[in-house]
Amino acid sequence: MIQFTQVSLQRGRQFLLEMADLTIYEGQKVGLIGANGAGKSSLFAMLRGDLHADTGEVVFPQQRRIAFMAQEVTDTDRSALDYCLDGDEWLREIEAKIEQAEQKNDASAHAHWLGEFETAHGYSSRSRAETLLQGLGFKMADMAKPVTDFSGGWRIRLNLAKALMCPSDVLLLDEPTNHLDLDAVMWLESWLRQYPGTLILISHDRDFLDAITTHIIHLYQKKLTVYKGNYSDYERQRAAHLAQQQANYERQQTRKAHLQTYVDRFRYQATKAKQAQSRLKMLEKMGDIAPAHIDSQFQFSIPVADKTSAQLVNLVEADLGYQVEGTGPISQLPHCNFNLRDGQRIGLLGPNGAGKSTLIKSLVGELALLSGNRVCGENLKIGYFSQHQLSALDLDASPVLHIQRLTATALESDIRRYLGGFGFIGDDALRTVRDFSGGEKARLALSLIAWTKPNLLILDEPTNHLDLEMRQALTEALQEFPGSILLVSHDRHLLNSTVDEFYLVADNLIAEFDGDLAAYYDWLQKRQLAGRQQEKANANVNLEKVDKKEERRKAAELRQQLRPLRKLIEKHEKAVHKAQEKLDDISEKMADGELYEAKNKDKLQALLADEAKWKKELEDSEEAWFEAQESLEEAEASLS
Repeated sequence: MIQFTQVSLQRGRQFLLEMADLTIYEGQKVGLIGANGAGKSSLFAMLRGDLHADTGEVVFPQQRRIAFMAQEVTDTDRSALDYCLDGDEWLREIEAKIEQAEQKNDASAHAHWLGEFETAHGYSSRSRAETLLQGLGFKMADMAKPVTDFSGGWRIRLNLAKALMCPSDVLLLDEPTNHLDLDAVMWLESWLRQYPGTLILISHDRDFLDAITTHIIHLYQKKLTVYKGNYSDYERQRAAHLAQQQANYERQQTRKAHLQTYVDRFRYQATKAKQAQSRLKMLEKMGDIAPAHIDSQFQFSIPVADKTSAQLVNLVEADLGYQVEGTGPISQLPHCNFNLRDGQRIGLLGPNGAGKSTLIKSLVGELALLSGNRVCGENLKIGYFSQHQLSALDLDASPVLHIQRLTATALESDIRRYLGGFGFIGDDALRTVRDFSGGEKARLALSLIAWTKPNLLILDEPTNHLDLEMRQALTEALQEFPGSILLVSHDRHLLNSTVDEFYLVADNLIAEFDGDLAAYYDWLQKRQLAGRQQEKANANVNLEKVDKKEERRKAAELRQQLRPLRKLIEKHEKAVHKAQEKLDDISEKMADGELYEAKNKDKLQALLADEAKWKKELEDSEEAWFEAQESLEEAEASLS
């Protein structure tokens, strides 16, 4: 049992927890939710023992084994498989003891430690590690690669695999799905459901929380409130609680009636039975949970263009791919015919690196076709969101100025009222983008898209950086949007709630997928199983035929082709590490209470200026790293 009794935690002058109580029982799977900056990560630090309560008592079970996913990217020449196995520190210690006993010819010690090795399931450890890595998207050929060969996103996956490999009584996971695609998210969800210990999870993915958690802890107004059940249960319970407050009741009923109108309208338009049933259940559920979010600061709509075309954008016999310097064009989706018509709402599915982003970039014209034609409707107006759009924001401009540049005649009062729905309230609408977090930049990019009144929304992972409340608001806005939608997302709730049909991008083809997300997961598991079986079969057939010299030559050639991208990623990773170290140092200094005395005013101002500077550096470096990583993963997928 983990128990907090009257716990207070202060950072600088701000209290994150104030006289908070909490009890977590053994075996519970707990989702920790709360607004960004509320103190979720600080609470994790307390559970790890890295932070201590200012007042109150935190009681942990005796002889607890706590495992957690490291956030930093480790630089090591150890193989991916060995790095994962290192997560079981006790097993590694046993292996060292066995080796020492062998060197000393100590038969008694050797027998003892071999027994410990069997008790620690050492003989199956390699197989377990391979299963973890494959579940997170690594191929068998990746097992022997050094960690330094992987880009930042894949190293984060290695850190996750290492944490899962560690035998533990308590497992702490802070946003474990951040660098995962939909396939890996579904696998991780299945693994965590089987985890026998106590799980405490921070996540902004509501379907992920729904599938795993038995309890939700809401960190709100410096208190910790426990709700029994998963995230959907939390919403219903909170809605019921808020409904008892008369001030909210009428607003709740109005919101619920509005959503019900949308549900009723859709009910008679659904044409695909498999997807329609899943969609209707999701929409009906939305009406029930809407009151739980009545106090959210986010509420907006996306207006549609005044005119549209029956055919919005078509790719005709198009060869989709990209140019790699030194190797020429690489085709991912040849002979592609893909049409987007008015009123379609499509979700794109497919394994990582199959070409979903390539298709989207080709549709919006960001990526030139290798051959073929892109035909646009006369009244096509695209609203395009991707992580790259965040870097296009003017760092020295405010949200108000960004809107004024789109519509010079708009009144500032109207603009500020509009931006309020995206969370830019009061003076936040006048702050410069330079000081924005990743979530604030994403909200601004979405607000600019909505302002332009598109008739086709093309969204590539729009929920990255967004918290649960903003994801809820985006889901409702997309439901009501009367135009067309093309969506790539690992957020299954968003997909289920907003699209009518799925298309599958795999094996160099784009085809309609006749099924829901559960059917996609079944397809994916069968594909992965067949791939592993084929991989083993090929390895057995070619074992004696492999020319080691030729293999080394090809590996060197591949490394040479990808070296510029790897160097670029390493450069951005070093910049991220440096910025994070600076921010950690500043945070440590700002925890000193004397800093806030009048005599230290200048020193405090200097630290605040440095903090803003390094936050900006961290955001820029992370975005640059994301772009380079995506390019590397696409190149690796095409060259493998």
